[in-house]
Parts: sequence; C-alpha cells; structure tokens
Amino acid sequence: MGIGKALLYTILVVYAIVTMIPFLWALSSSFKTLEEIVGGSMNFIPKNFTFENYKQIFIAQELFPRWMFNSLLIAVVGTLLNLLFNSMAGYALARLSFPGKKTMFIVILAVLMVPAQVTMIPNYLILKELGWLNSYQGMIVPSAINATFIFMMRQFFINFPKELEEAAAMDGLSRMGTFFKVVLPLAKAALAAQAIFVFMGFWNDFMRPLIVMTDAEMFTLPLGLNTFKGQYISYWNFIMAASMVFTLPVLLIYGFFNRYFVKGISFTGGK
Repeated sequence: MGIGKALLYTILVVYAIVTMIPFLWALSSSFKTLEEIVGGSMNFIPKNFTFENYKQIFIAQELFPRWMFNSLLIAVVGTLLNLLFNSMAGYALARLSFPGKKTMFIVILAVLMVPAQVTMIPNYLILKELGWLNSYQGMIVPSAINATFIFMMRQFFINFPKELEEAAAMDGLSRMGTFFKVVLPLAKAALAAQAIFVFMGFWNDFMRPLIVMTDAEMFTLPLGLNTFKGQYISYWNFIMAASMVFTLPVLLIYGFFNRYFVKGISFTGGK
C-alpha cells in the first residue's frame, strides 16, 4: 500500500470516528438518567443503565406512537408518489416529443434555483384556501413531486438503452406498458437512490409540519421531539431515546437499498 493510499485511509477512518462520536454518545445517553446527562460527564458507558426512557416515551407519552405513525404515513406515501411522478416526468422529458418540452425543462431547472423558504408563505395560503391545514394531504400533496429528482430521472432515462424499448414495442407493448414493465424494473438503482433521499426529506422535515400541523395528534416525530423541552428544562434523556427510535427507520431504509445506492447516484442506464 502506497503512502498516499495509507494517508487517505487514515483520514477516512478519523473522519468516520469523529462522525460516529455524537451518535454513539446519543445512543449511550438514551440509557442514562437525566441527572447523569446534565452532570456534564462525557462517559459513553452509562453508570446506571436503564430502559426507563424508552418506557416513558412509549407509555407515559401517549401521543408518541401516533407521532411515529404520522411520520411513517407521510414519508412512505410521499416517497411512493415521488417515485411514480418524478420517474414519469423524467421519462417524458427524456423520450417523448411534445409542444413546450424545452420550455418545461427550463422551468424545472429554474425551480431548482428557488429556495424552499420563498415558497413557504404561498404554500400556506394555498393550503388554507383548500382547507388542507392540519391534514395529511396538506403535507403530502405539495411535495408529491420534486424538481431535483425529475431532472435526475431525466438524466438516467437519457442514458437508458433505447434498444430495450424498441424490442418491447415490437412485442406489442404500448408506451405505458413499456414504461411500467420494462423501463421501471430496470431502473431499480436510480429509484433506490431517489427513495432514500426523498424518504429522508419527509422523515426529517421540521419546518413544513410546524407550519401545516396545529393539533398535537397530527404532529410528526420531529415536532414531537420538540415537546420534550419544558420552559426551564429539556428532558434530554427522553429526547435521546426518542431520537434513537427516530433514527431507526432511516437506517433500515438505507440498509435495504444500500446495494443499489452507489449505482443509483451514478445514474447510468446500463452495464
């Protein structure tokens, strides 16, 4: 092994350790008492190991399971809709010819330059007029498509082998049948990468639920975590335990799609 490669591996290992330290401390703190956490010690092994924090958030905090359900429902449905609509839009821009195609593509690129903060008030006013505040559709529908992933899927489908689509057409498949039976099944890598990013976007979102949701029963987990902060004290033991539960679905999603992830972010259409 050369000096350059050894130095690179050393930097990566040190970076990985530095990155993991906050997570490991949070995991350790989820099994500590509040007194031990606020005591100022940075020990990673709890002095008084306890599962009481997890019992409290699931049993004493009656709304925690509801918050988790809300987050899962919004994230799963929102991700599925994004996978469908972004892929269909990207395929249309890559393969179909229709009036205004170039203009539409330019508009999508322009949308990428607009900060999300600029659209918050307009989105709120529209949802208010529709009567969708404090509702699941108010969280899901405005985010059912994403300009970033429309662009990425377009780039993927541009490189997708046309021969496969021509063979499907010769076998009698329509354009829609070709898309759903041939193109999408072979786009697993790109779809997996998109699913990870979109799911994490919905799952970690704090600002949009803060604006849309008003009843405690409709809170998502990020909003629910905020309720563990009192006027004079933050219950860090409960926050750390809830954070570990909050992190688990993302780890499972990434673990499930991991084998497609590296291939997906490269957006190549064939081997």
